[in-house]
Amino acid sequence: MQQLQQEQQVTQQQETVEGSQEDDTIQVSYQTLDTLQEHGIAVNDIQKLNDAGYHTVESIAHATARKLADVKGISEAKVMKLKDIVKQMVPMDFMTAADALQDRESLVQLSTGSVELDKLLEGGIETGSITEVFGEFRTGKTQLCHTLCVTCQMGIPDGGAEGKAIYIDTEGSFRPARLKAIAERFGMDPAVALENVAYARAHNSEHQMELLKMAAAIMSQDRYALMVVDSATALYRTDYIGRAELSERQMQMAQFLRQLTRLAEEFGVAIFITNQVTANPNGMSFAKDSTNPIGGNIIAHASTTRLRLRKGRGENRICTVFDSPTLPEADAQFALGPAGICDAAE
Repeated sequence: MQQLQQEQQVTQQQETVEGSQEDDTIQVSYQTLDTLQEHGIAVNDIQKLNDAGYHTVESIAHATARKLADVKGISEAKVMKLKDIVKQMVPMDFMTAADALQDRESLVQLSTGSVELDKLLEGGIETGSITEVFGEFRTGKTQLCHTLCVTCQMGIPDGGAEGKAIYIDTEGSFRPARLKAIAERFGMDPAVALENVAYARAHNSEHQMELLKMAAAIMSQDRYALMVVDSATALYRTDYIGRAELSERQMQMAQFLRQLTRLAEEFGVAIFITNQVTANPNGMSFAKDSTNPIGGNIIAHASTTRLRLRKGRGENRICTVFDSPTLPEADAQFALGPAGICDAAE
């Protein structure tokens, strides 16, 4: 079965990014929509799909026929033709557990900048899935976002993925100067490191969703390893107020998280989102942590790995694996420094 899938993927457009060593390469097997011209799809129709936010063959394969029919100028007959074509180009049938294991072994982890934190995460932040980090203010969420934007650019042996980063800022906490300091710490050219980070400020939840379409277009043109959303929930808390709008808020948030999952699967990037917390009125005041992440089950189910951060002594912070399909529940200490996340001081 695996051999058959490999034969089906021979014709796929692949971008190969050379690693820092000759044997280290990352192959990106997504296919741009331009390849559909070879199968009789008109250039005008491809442009309409691009304008609607579909930039890869995989995005067409993963979308429902109803969603594709909503694209202006794409009829139901064209939708069915598209579906028949991409079905032959994108493997979406069953595979053996052995094949699934082999796919997972090819995943890359991004270093957090702290040795102990990387050990806790068994190598770092996983690509191809969503990692959520939550905690009170000044627990290191944004610092971790900045550090990952730099480490993702490093070579694979150094804990990177040799790719660029996208940063969506919803709280106005993005600081390019911090990226410069982190790059200098890791011996990288600060100018190059800053050029490799695409930044956008989201001003409302609708704009935040629109930025994902722009991000998909950007990622289809170059090699990206990381997308940061800091924070994923802040604008939804302010745009939808009260119990009367709670259902609508959760529905819109679910759509946003579904798009993040789609991007992680299509482009193989690590999706790293931060989340705010709220006080638990039923929690004891003397409990170790009486706060809960907001978003409820919607964000809990969408996130593959959930990490809780809390304050320690001085600049030290404690990370706890809150939920993960592979990582055991455990703690690790790290510290906040002038050059990002680092090892905890004694």
